[in-house]
Amino acid sequence: MKHRRVLALGAAAALAVGLAACAPSAPEPGESGRSPGPRDATLGIGTTTDVVNFNPVLGNSRTDSWITNLMYPHLLSISDDGTKEAHVATDWGYVDETTGYYEIRDDLTWSDGEPLTAEDVAWTLNAVKRDQAAGTFYGQLGNLDTATAVSDTRVELALTQPDSSIVDEIGFWGVVVPKHVFEPQGSIAEFANDGSDGGWVGMGPFVLTDFQVGQHYTLERVEDYPLVEGGVPGPAEVVYRVYPDVNTEILALQSGEIDVIANALPPAQVEQLSSADGLQVIEAAGLGYAHLVYNMAKPELEDVLVRQALAHAVDYEAIRTVVLQGQAVSTGSSALMPVLASYYDDTVTEYAFDPELSRSLMEEAGHTANADGTFPVSFRLIYSLQDSVTSQWAQMVKDSAAEAGIAIELQGTERNTYLSMTSEGDYDIYAGNFAIMDDPVTNFALSYLPGGAINYTDVDDPELNALIEQGMVTFDEEEKISIMREANRIVHEQVYDNIIYTQNLFFAASDEWAGFISKPSELLSIVNPLSLASAYPVE
Repeated sequence: MKHRRVLALGAAAALAVGLAACAPSAPEPGESGRSPGPRDATLGIGTTTDVVNFNPVLGNSRTDSWITNLMYPHLLSISDDGTKEAHVATDWGYVDETTGYYEIRDDLTWSDGEPLTAEDVAWTLNAVKRDQAAGTFYGQLGNLDTATAVSDTRVELALTQPDSSIVDEIGFWGVVVPKHVFEPQGSIAEFANDGSDGGWVGMGPFVLTDFQVGQHYTLERVEDYPLVEGGVPGPAEVVYRVYPDVNTEILALQSGEIDVIANALPPAQVEQLSSADGLQVIEAAGLGYAHLVYNMAKPELEDVLVRQALAHAVDYEAIRTVVLQGQAVSTGSSALMPVLASYYDDTVTEYAFDPELSRSLMEEAGHTANADGTFPVSFRLIYSLQDSVTSQWAQMVKDSAAEAGIAIELQGTERNTYLSMTSEGDYDIYAGNFAIMDDPVTNFALSYLPGGAINYTDVDDPELNALIEQGMVTFDEEEKISIMREANRIVHEQVYDNIIYTQNLFFAASDEWAGFISKPSELLSIVNPLSLASAYPVE
């Protein structure tokens, strides 16, 4: 169902009680002002990062996804509780335990007029698998053998073993690219797709036509986009503009230089902007979390006692109260999100903030404090300077750890540098966020299995591995839930991940635009393709 949530007084308090709570709905499009439909208008959007890669199977920056999602479609979309919804695919599932399938729409064309068919879908999957195109998409394909277009509208997946999550996850995370454009370029993992060979060919509501790094990315609408009501996107063009930080973005929004801020608002700005003239604040469900991860390739952090000491040296409630201003809740230090109600296990409880326990654990690990009470080891914590919320709570982590005699050195960097350092293991601790953790089995496989695409700390626990692998081949939902809860207890006990909080997110836009359709996470929010294609100016 198309809807949007607009922050009202008391919404932040309601969020603290439960993530399912939402504020009163805004008027539906058409109830006031102009009706929806195409207009000769430009929608300006602010971002704080540049595009790293225009190839949609490789992008690792949020701006990469925001831009390429407007050109390259996904088979499935997502609802607020993490369940998948139709998009390019109209039906999906399993023929048997080792054969999956998608039925796709028959009315879609690439921007050069070529039809989008099942052959594009199958070729994309096989090419990403063949060329090992590093990223989340490739990480979903571990159990894919081959994809075959058995008709113009049906793709079948031959799996190497049963995998009860792969169809949903490929459908949501994987994009479709035009075979006739990408295949002649050779390896899909090496194709820059930067427009230098004549521009871009996409199948989305907009196509990139011009950009200047550090300045802007301009996309023009296509005139035939059947996935939006009416078949034609509302804005004539969408322009992403790059700003150094969220405060500059807010000033640009208030001055009318842009109409939307793509990244989530810092909590301190939510109430202020919700009451500001000319602005609206729209809520998006959160399916991700903020966390600390300890690099077990470092000798000291290989010791679980040290990781436990660090976990008990974080004042979680203070972070949620002071930095998040009540707009976040505890997960119980659990990697299973409360929003995924059937999987959530409330017997897993949050690590207690206990500096004395931290000291005892450090001593048990063989570390002796100096005369001033500080242990002669220190840990380098990295974070993105563009993430104002994490920047604040990273300082609080340093301060609370100091109470336990543990020294933490903060290293804030530009976001894309931070992402590179994370993937290269160039840190002791990293503080950050995962935007969408929608399927427990897949998320655990990517995060904690050896070779997992986001297993940045090289977790390799035989008992945990066996449980995750068992969960992957289990189709009975109750049995799968039991398996993943047990896997989650191991992650918690061994501190393979330290989840600080989960939250719903809030996004600011000019009230001169309407029709936005909110989707979960910062990655999708109100800048997802359907939302921007549905947006229209109000008079």
